[in-house]
Amino acid sequence: MRKLIHFITGMLLLVAASGCTVYSAAVDERNVKTIASDTKLKLTIEKRFVEDDTVKALNISAFVYDSNAFLTGEYGTDAERRQAIKIAGQVEGVKSVTPYLLAKKNGDPCGLTDNVTLASKVKTALIKDKELWAPNINVEAVQCNIVLLGIVGSKFQVGKAIAHAKAVEGVRDVISYLRVESR
Repeated sequence: MRKLIHFITGMLLLVAASGCTVYSAAVDERNVKTIASDTKLKLTIEKRFVEDDTVKALNISAFVYDSNAFLTGEYGTDAERRQAIKIAGQVEGVKSVTPYLLAKKNGDPCGLTDNVTLASKVKTALIKDKELWAPNINVEAVQCNIVLLGIVGSKFQVGKAIAHAKAVEGVRDVISYLRVESR
């Protein structure tokens, strides 16, 4: 009986986990093979950030869409910025690297809490808009600037996402790396 309970629990967890993956693939504008390749590239970049002595992995995030890498975050030194870009560019399969990396500012009134709050407010606005596929849009906040990343189905959706981000009080600027790709 105990083995049966463990088996059923394991199967339910497997179904739940694969359901999230199936949902993600179903709403993404990319095909499953591209999603898998992009995820592998992203994880490789982030692993190399962790292994590197110059790059502070918690300060810089990587995103990959159609083998194009995007880096967002803050850097402490010019060497850190250069090294992060170099690392991402040296990963086999990465076609290009687009950095949105800002120098850390001492005394900036926009801190971690502000960034998390702004990103959450923008994501909430995107989710509420039924004309957008919000799961396709990653929202990052860097020094109270919103960075939108991902692939959407139309220029209309890009415009709506940018408008939602700009409408959130406290957002200094909106940078969009959203790309249009139709299935």
